[in-house]
Amino acid sequence: MTVPILSVEIRIEHDVVLTRQRARQLAALFGFDTLDQTRIATAVSEIARNAYRYAGRATAFFLVEQAPPPSFVVRIEDLGPGISNVKAILDGQFSSRTGNGAGICGAKRLMDQLTITSSPATGTTVVLGKLLPRDDKGLDPERLTHIIEELARRASQNPFEELQVQNQELLHALDLLRAKEGELARLNRELDETNRGVVALYSELDEKAAALQRASDLKTRFLSNMSHEFRTPLSSIVSLAGILLDGLDGELGDEQRTQVELIRRSAESLSGLVNDLLDLAKIEAGKTDVHPSALSMVDLFTALRGMFRPIMPNRPVALTFADVSGLPMLYQDEAKLSQVLRNFISNALKFTRQGEVTVSATLLDATEVVVEVRDTGIGIPDADMTRIFDEYEQVDGTDQRAVKGTGLGLPLSRKLAELLGGDVSAESEVGAGSTFKLRVPLVYSGAEPG
Repeated sequence: MTVPILSVEIRIEHDVVLTRQRARQLAALFGFDTLDQTRIATAVSEIARNAYRYAGRATAFFLVEQAPPPSFVVRIEDLGPGISNVKAILDGQFSSRTGNGAGICGAKRLMDQLTITSSPATGTTVVLGKLLPRDDKGLDPERLTHIIEELARRASQNPFEELQVQNQELLHALDLLRAKEGELARLNRELDETNRGVVALYSELDEKAAALQRASDLKTRFLSNMSHEFRTPLSSIVSLAGILLDGLDGELGDEQRTQVELIRRSAESLSGLVNDLLDLAKIEAGKTDVHPSALSMVDLFTALRGMFRPIMPNRPVALTFADVSGLPMLYQDEAKLSQVLRNFISNALKFTRQGEVTVSATLLDATEVVVEVRDTGIGIPDADMTRIFDEYEQVDGTDQRAVKGTGLGLPLSRKLAELLGGDVSAESEVGAGSTFKLRVPLVYSGAEPG
């Protein structure tokens, strides 16, 4: 509902000042702060001055719109020639030599609402609106009556007194502007200091990154050099142990054979560790090449079955390979695929006391193959699943500690899978077993089959 408060006839220049004065007085009675009072008075003054200048006379109606949210409304009507460029003016795309467009745009910025209805036949109506301040007083009829009575008691000031008020408002606005400028200067100084700190931090981070890179390069070179140095004596130990076990230098006694067999197994285990270290060092140094070739999953599974056949008869665990004859041919690095799957199968056999280890493969989206190694072993706790593919990490548990390992097999498998354009993942349940997955594209992305 719209409640009329007051109307002012604008016939002479003095009436424009009176309209501004009444707008400011009503804004104060409605509880607007000093800054909003100035905004409202200035906006109303601009529109009233335009109406007087172009139409010769006008009427300003002061209203309260009680429909939620309640607002203070000033409607200024004239019977002038109308405004032909209303949309362009409101969009800020038009200005005249008299400044009409600038006054309307300024008023629009100062108020919450400004609408213009204009035509040569009916003149122009400008409606200005400002949402009332939120308070607990409400706008019941008793308060509105009080506001109207208070406004009637306030005598209108002469133009010079209103000009003094306007000057005071301008001085107050200038003080606020200077305070804002001081605050902005302080913030700019703080921003400059922060920027200098950020630049220094980036410089320090660059130095740290360079130092870490140098340390990583040194570690890689050290591992590579040491692995090469270890390989020759280890190969000699394995070979000499083989010669002794074969009886080429005479038959060994039972105890001697046992001790030599222990030497050979230890040397072979250490040789495997050295090979893993060297492979990791080569991958990190970017010196590992991928050699893709055409191969079938059937041939890959057959080769893996042959590798593990010699160690299976003495184990209470069955190693089963699924039928993969329906899968298409791959164009991948067979040696690296085999190395990853050997690590998966070896781990599964280590941690499975009885039951079964199953190796299977499925096609994914016609472009990738997923190979799964599923076991019925001891499983891995959820808390340890995030670090099993980290270098030198092993699950810390009673069952896990019973099986020796270096913690390099799974990290190496992850790096090899990434090198082939794929990835590795794992799922596990304590006491129910684990499933390790290798996903690789059917065709290695670095080369196409010729």
